[in-house]
Amino acid sequence: MSRLVNPHGGGELKPLMLTGEALAAERERAKSLKQVRMTSRETGDLIMMGIGGFTPLDGFMTHSDWLGVCDGYKMASGLFWPIPITLSTDDEGIKAGDEVALVDGESGEIMGTMKITEKYTIDKAHECMQVYKTTDLEHPGVKMVMAQGKYNLAGPVKVLSDGGFKAKYGEQFMTPAETRARFQELGWSRVAAFQTRNPMHRSHEYLVKIAIETMDGVLIHSLLGKLKPGDIPAEVRTEAIRVLIDNYFVKGTVIQAGYPLDMRYAGPREALLHALFRQNYGCSHLIVGRDHAGVGDYYGPFDAQKIFDEIPAGSLETQPLKIDWTFWCNKCGGMASMRTCPHSKEDRVLLSGTKVRAMLSEGQDLPPTFSRPEVADVLKRYYASLAEHEKVKVELKGHSAA
Repeated sequence: MSRLVNPHGGGELKPLMLTGEALAAERERAKSLKQVRMTSRETGDLIMMGIGGFTPLDGFMTHSDWLGVCDGYKMASGLFWPIPITLSTDDEGIKAGDEVALVDGESGEIMGTMKITEKYTIDKAHECMQVYKTTDLEHPGVKMVMAQGKYNLAGPVKVLSDGGFKAKYGEQFMTPAETRARFQELGWSRVAAFQTRNPMHRSHEYLVKIAIETMDGVLIHSLLGKLKPGDIPAEVRTEAIRVLIDNYFVKGTVIQAGYPLDMRYAGPREALLHALFRQNYGCSHLIVGRDHAGVGDYYGPFDAQKIFDEIPAGSLETQPLKIDWTFWCNKCGGMASMRTCPHSKEDRVLLSGTKVRAMLSEGQDLPPTFSRPEVADVLKRYYASLAEHEKVKVELKGHSAA
């Protein structure tokens, strides 16, 4: 019997990806259906439903689900859920009762099919205020919501593809069933997930090692979907993390894997979503440090920790592993946190992924207090390979500028 946390909702994993003859038949049938083109965010959400990462969802949310999630963290069924999982369109001709093919808007691939049970409109500004705490279009998540189609479509889905993630990333792209099997094989039950959209600098390494001291192991879980301009591509991050693991971690204490979502940059709400789907992956804890899933200064540096104390008790089995601001301290002669270092801010080298990207984008060398040399070499090669028009100026704003 598994000692891992239960999938969300208390049941079994619920992957919606078809296989075998059912997959071949549905792919053929999908060719004759009216098409709905999806954004990359919607495609990522569909793939997560396909692999069981969004267990126990069976499709895109209804209006009552949307409103309940926005206003009270729960779907119409009462299931805890922190961020709406919705599909939008501007197509006036689509109506409830239709069956449609879900097509990735970039590749044109048919990713799934859907039986539409409801077509509805939403107050986009309301969703933004509830989920992102702002309607500022400079916020990338707000911009994404406001750019959605006029209508939302609800209904159960059948998933036909993983969008090529397995082919592209191989063993790096692990489904929840695969991570759970691996944890059981290793005898792990207390597993912390480390969420990252950046290569790992010294503070990230320190956070993971703190977790290793009290856990059976850590899943270093990288986002493989879309980021904002100036962020480092998944392939480069994967290589940078691999060299860090190979050189600075005890063998058998960490697993590196990735998942197919786009970042929403929803700060506290996204931290809850990160914990929810890590529960499906089999993780008992989520490492939550400073400014988790934040952007700019829209959220306080530890709002993503506080929100776990504000949701109804029992909402999630996966719990936060809250860790204070970490940094290199020259007087301590190593990594430390606000709870362990008694020295002044003049002695501290504060790190952030944004600060690392800014230095690299300007051609600066990363000091060993920022990054392990093997990691810095991977990142320097990437930045050196960029043509001038591919370079994005990285601005230090909010907590990353501290």
